[in-house]
Amino acid sequence: MRLDRLLARAAERLAAAGSPSARLDAEVLLCHVLAVDRTWLYTWGDREAAGFARARFEALVAARAAGHPVAHLCGEREFWGLTLATDPSTLIPRPDTETLVEAALELAAAPRGRLLDLGTGTGAIALAFASERPGWAVTGVDREPRAVALAAANAQRLAIANARFLESDWFSALAGEAFELIVANPPYIDVSDPHLARGDVRFEPRSALVADAGGLADLRHLAATAPAHLVPGGWLAMEHGHDQAAAVRALLGAAGYLEVASRRDLSGHERVTLGRVCDPR
Repeated sequence: MRLDRLLARAAERLAAAGSPSARLDAEVLLCHVLAVDRTWLYTWGDREAAGFARARFEALVAARAAGHPVAHLCGEREFWGLTLATDPSTLIPRPDTETLVEAALELAAAPRGRLLDLGTGTGAIALAFASERPGWAVTGVDREPRAVALAAANAQRLAIANARFLESDWFSALAGEAFELIVANPPYIDVSDPHLARGDVRFEPRSALVADAGGLADLRHLAATAPAHLVPGGWLAMEHGHDQAAAVRALLGAAGYLEVASRRDLSGHERVTLGRVCDPR
């Protein structure tokens, strides 16, 4: 069967299974099997699919039709132009989270400084920032050893030398350390949210998704504990749900942060909220 026809059939199957990006999913999976890019597929779509490649591709399409995330099937996901290895121990990096990277870069005007990424997962936020700010020392922490190992491996493969990764339950391994900037994409989904039963999140670690108190428990905890690890005038920036910005601004305001504000993602939702601790100068 020709590659273009194989792709069309796969896209139809994925669309019928409910994939919101059926054609893209099929193209990404076939590129993974053939070790080519999407431009190659468009150019050489009239080529015949080899038997082994076709069988492997169809197996991946079947897994995707059953709901398995493309990032897990391919073992990687692009984020901020970086190709990151992924596995089921961590969240899959998403485009909305690039809003947090953009906010961090805006706040990091100095040529040197220290950034802490809490709950780093694949290392996506830490590595994106470190790649743009080579003069900064970047630390990513996660309580899951597999996530720490995955993030460190991503840093090594991408040759990003100004990022380190540690096993730590929030600030537990960081006694005495302070940072100019702390960023976090903590769990913020309410346990009763119906979206937990749909899409890729079914295959991601629940501990990285769900928080008590209507999804605000970890956001509240970080707002309260981050100042002890921020230098005077340092910033905390956190990702949150599309409808949580007002609540997170209130949390930061009640905790004494200054210049509290929110940033919108590509869909126009307030996705990141930030605040600065008092600078006695």
